[in-house]
Amino acid sequence: MSELTTIDAQTAYGPVSGIVENGITRFLGIPYAAEMTAERRFAAPVRPEPWEEVLPAHTHGSTAPKPELAGRLGELMSDPDVVGDRPDEWLNLNVWTPSPGTQTQLPVMVWIHGGGFTTGSSAVPVYDGTTFARDGVVCVSINYRLGVYGFGRLEGAPDNRGLLDQLFALEWVRDNIQQFGGDPDNVTVCGESAGAMSVLALLSTGTSLFHKAIVQSGTAHLGQSPGDAALVMNDVAKRLNVPATVESLAGVEVAALIDAQNLTSADITKTASVAKYGASTIASCGMSFMPVIDGDLLREQPIKAISSGQGSHVPLLMGTTTEEFRLFVTTSFLAGWDTPILFKPRIKAYGAPDGSYDTYDVDGPVYPRKAAPGVASAVLTDRMFRIPTYRVAEARTDDENTFVYEFGWRSGVTPNNVGVELGACHSLDLPFAWDTLHLPESKAFTGPDAPQALADALHGTWVEFATTGGVNWQPYDEARRTVMCFAHDNTTADTAVEDPRSGERLWWKDALPRT
Repeated sequence: MSELTTIDAQTAYGPVSGIVENGITRFLGIPYAAEMTAERRFAAPVRPEPWEEVLPAHTHGSTAPKPELAGRLGELMSDPDVVGDRPDEWLNLNVWTPSPGTQTQLPVMVWIHGGGFTTGSSAVPVYDGTTFARDGVVCVSINYRLGVYGFGRLEGAPDNRGLLDQLFALEWVRDNIQQFGGDPDNVTVCGESAGAMSVLALLSTGTSLFHKAIVQSGTAHLGQSPGDAALVMNDVAKRLNVPATVESLAGVEVAALIDAQNLTSADITKTASVAKYGASTIASCGMSFMPVIDGDLLREQPIKAISSGQGSHVPLLMGTTTEEFRLFVTTSFLAGWDTPILFKPRIKAYGAPDGSYDTYDVDGPVYPRKAAPGVASAVLTDRMFRIPTYRVAEARTDDENTFVYEFGWRSGVTPNNVGVELGACHSLDLPFAWDTLHLPESKAFTGPDAPQALADALHGTWVEFATTGGVNWQPYDEARRTVMCFAHDNTTADTAVEDPRSGERLWWKDALPRT
């Protein structure tokens, strides 16, 4: 075991101390904004009070309030709930670097975690930035406000507080990362799931705070209307027997507010409740909280802004897994549904074209579909992730700087009582991209035999893109539609394929608009 030492670095607010191990220094839990006291929880982030003594940044900072991951999903995925020395200091970040205290101008990667805008944090073990620092990239991961605190719409409070937190953290990176060996003019922002949706939302604002972007399992088609967002918050407040105002909710205990949020979120996932929460995509995606089209930070749905050219100069790497939605089917009661009639109403409620179930009811050589959960997973994978990814790529073809990939290796883990495997599901790619397959938390998801060669390939691609803005395959265009398929045949092979599963892509031709 290597001997651990410490080293100091200076930030704009005060000095911090990090831990050096095997040539990599990690600084954990650095505050980038002021503590979230009751009066600040629904306000825009502000600068923290400066400090003079060295602040130990040796352990993860407090995580933002969130519900516990329950059931089979909680058994599969680690989501630590951290209460640090400063419990209200939710807005903190981590830095891993091979060159602290120098100005070596290394590329920088800023990670925005996923979790449906209600769960997740930078403390998830899989997100160990040591691997990126080992490969010459300064890695930063951030916490931001979630659920009601980050995305609940309230009169008198700014909308999209979680996105404002992300932008505030990116400002911290711009102003401080040189002290950690990073180049503030070579910043790649990246995220998965809600983190990827956040990246696309930020891209659509035209911000200059990052220079490249990686989007894994994201969509630019989300964005709730102010009216629908208010319906959600009114439901949360009703469960607490208080008005839906900043003053009332600021006085509610955090745990009680999260409990009420959880009940509303569970109601939104019910097919029969779709109409109750309005006509925006909040109903058709089953998510309770997400960015709001507020007319300020987000003036329109991100896909529309991107189609108009916002962020077109930013090189973009986008990926999906082949069977994204299997995660949500196999870890819920849906895994036991065995007839089409059970899934067809849900597919329709989520916005798939009529006839989608029957169109997808075919078996493939690797990705089994004939069972009802597999067919529904395939339809909803395309509805929620693959087709929205293509729509963003199609909107940016004139710039020749958008690259698309698909991750197809299948996990044999069966988190249910009916033998339905995870397959190439949502989030399975993360321990590969982060090169953290060795962790117990990763093995619970991948099983014991995940191929390291595939991690080398995907992780290496992210490092190459963060460093240069390029990859080893052609940009996406509407003539060839090149997609790099990592392990498309369930091996460690990676092959550039032109227009994979074109028939299913064409099925969505008139759905999910490009603008």
